[in-house]
Amino acid sequence: MGILLMTALLGVPVFAQTQAQAKTQTQPGPHTILIVGDSLSAEYGLRRGTGWVPLLEKQLGAAGKPARVVNASISGDTTSGGRSRLPALLAQHKPDTVVIELGGNDALRGLPLDMTEKNLTAMAQAAKKSGARVLLLGMQVPPNYGGAYGATFSGLFAKVAQNEKVALVPFFLKGIAEGNDAAANFQADRIHPNESSQARMLANVWPELKKIIP
Repeated sequence: MGILLMTALLGVPVFAQTQAQAKTQTQPGPHTILIVGDSLSAEYGLRRGTGWVPLLEKQLGAAGKPARVVNASISGDTTSGGRSRLPALLAQHKPDTVVIELGGNDALRGLPLDMTEKNLTAMAQAAKKSGARVLLLGMQVPPNYGGAYGATFSGLFAKVAQNEKVALVPFFLKGIAEGNDAAANFQADRIHPNESSQARMLANVWPELKKIIP
């Protein structure tokens, strides 16, 4: 009788501990945002911590939306590279939101635009299938690429966003790459925005991003 009573008494805290462990294990972790981009998001030519992605982390905290931000951007990456890398990134980080910032290098290299469109579509579909929400950052090319090419390139981001029903920033560099004094917003290569332009890049992203995160 005493042994049974002792066993029962000892079983109470063990059961309670098991319940507590189960509760801890089922509690949701922080919202995870995965950034898959190129040099525009990889702080190319900038001091570490000054790019728009680190600024985003601060913005999230200030807005009462703390999140884990995973920056998987690689300088020089194309949509093909991003497409090949994405499955492993989704499996590793299990993001709630995926921001796709790719396509600029496709245009700079003169790659077929139908391939760019297919790659972006595949990335959006893979991210959605994993359960993540998607934000696509649109890009444009300089006028010297020709009107038809430029219109097709900028239009493919809206097309993908519409077809896949994902969020869109029409032009990631709006207010930076426009106007007569646009050169002042870029580094010496005139391709990568300088440090002072990073806040504006974030300002272009934030209105759409905050709509799809809790």
